[in-house]
Amino acid sequence: MRLVCLILSFGLPGLAQVDPEYVIPKENPHTSPTDLNNGQQLFMAQCARCHGPKGEGGRGAVLAQPRLHAPDDQSLFVVIRDGIKGTEMPGGYALDTLETWQLTAYVRSLGRMPRENLPGDPMRGQDLYQTKGRCAQCHIIGGQGGSLGPELTEIGARRSAAHLRTAILDPQSTLPEEFLQVRLVAKDGRAISGVRLNEDTFTIQVRDLSGNLHSFVKEDLNELQKEPGKSPMPSFKRVFSTSEVDDLIAYLASQRGKQ
Repeated sequence: MRLVCLILSFGLPGLAQVDPEYVIPKENPHTSPTDLNNGQQLFMAQCARCHGPKGEGGRGAVLAQPRLHAPDDQSLFVVIRDGIKGTEMPGGYALDTLETWQLTAYVRSLGRMPRENLPGDPMRGQDLYQTKGRCAQCHIIGGQGGSLGPELTEIGARRSAAHLRTAILDPQSTLPEEFLQVRLVAKDGRAISGVRLNEDTFTIQVRDLSGNLHSFVKEDLNELQKEPGKSPMPSFKRVFSTSEVDDLIAYLASQRGKQ
């Protein structure tokens, strides 16, 4: 027993290095060139897979922009330490206080990178979004649209143009890890296809392809079929021309929420 306790006592500090009693200052106290260099190494090891090696975005938000959801060093420290509840952003449980500040410094430095110059016309892209693409049937921008797909009000601040292009042409390759399309048949005969919202041992909640919400006790189902890797969103390869894809990307990239 003593040996087990000793092992735990040496192992646990590596899991949560930021002291919960630590009072976070408003401004980052670790912004030297050495801190930035160390922050870059931490970023490449732990963050680049989702946010892109230069913060250009991908599965995670675009960080190479002046305006972040965390407006100051203190709030960015908290985001890195704790993550963002309800999103794919985890907390930095393996970082100590110094490393968290160094990563904060590097992420903040990415905001000084220039934005992408895109070839498309955002005005034409807006028209394609509303008409030919019928994107508003499933997506919300500025409070308008359907709720089956993710909201796009700030998509330009969270995704790179390259990621947007892939999502438009090959949507199944850009699905979030927790996304799951399901088909189910209830004992009362109802057959529903949609997106899983929540699931536990006994129940499942689904949004169907019309945007309606359903909740089922699993005992009331005759069939529950999960379809990982599938998406209700179709590919637009044969819908839009190359220039129209550029226009739509330009429009989506301009959606950055309140500036």
